[in-house]
Amino acid sequence: MSRILIVDDHRLVREGLRVLLEQEAVHEVIGEASQPDEALAAAVALRPDVVLLDIGLGDEDGVGLVRQLLERVPQARVLVLSMFADGETVRQALLAGAAGYLVKGASVHDLREAIGAVLRGERYLHSSVAGVVVDDGLRWLRTGEVLSPREREVMRLLAAGRSAGSIAGSLGISVHTVRRHLANSAAKLDLHGTYALRAYAVTHGFGRPVDLRGRGA
Repeated sequence: MSRILIVDDHRLVREGLRVLLEQEAVHEVIGEASQPDEALAAAVALRPDVVLLDIGLGDEDGVGLVRQLLERVPQARVLVLSMFADGETVRQALLAGAAGYLVKGASVHDLREAIGAVLRGERYLHSSVAGVVVDDGLRWLRTGEVLSPREREVMRLLAAGRSAGSIAGSLGISVHTVRRHLANSAAKLDLHGTYALRAYAVTHGFGRPVDLRGRGA
């Protein structure tokens, strides 16, 4: 029987998921959490097989929580269940180590399928977000470009000496999102720290002007 920890800041969602999962004889919901600290403590104490995680816990950065969960309980499989289906959030979650990504508009069948897949050691992407990964792969095959277009925009502003807050204001995104872009760029480029990223951005020609007319997350 698989052991599942549910992390969501809405009690009604947690209770609904518990009822759905416990209808299956193969799943046991061993705990619930609504905040990052609670989730980490529960994961360490209970050692779940799967953490079903809402990546949008109020104002908290759920992507960072994915990394922390896997650092504390590396054997767990993190399955993101989120209302966010935008490309950047999906990329960030997968790069942080999530084993799967499911949107909240998915069916009960999709939920069962996703949990089964990650328990088997597979990756799972809901059909509504799978195109993000495909597009990234095709871009890399065509151009050899490692960073996404948004990551390159952030790097250009970083090269110009801008802070995370200033970059967020210019691009119309949150500071959390800027930090995620920087963390992912650092991981892709095998760099450590903002200073190293800025030096790389300057020396590799990221200082060109950025067109800020097309804002978005």
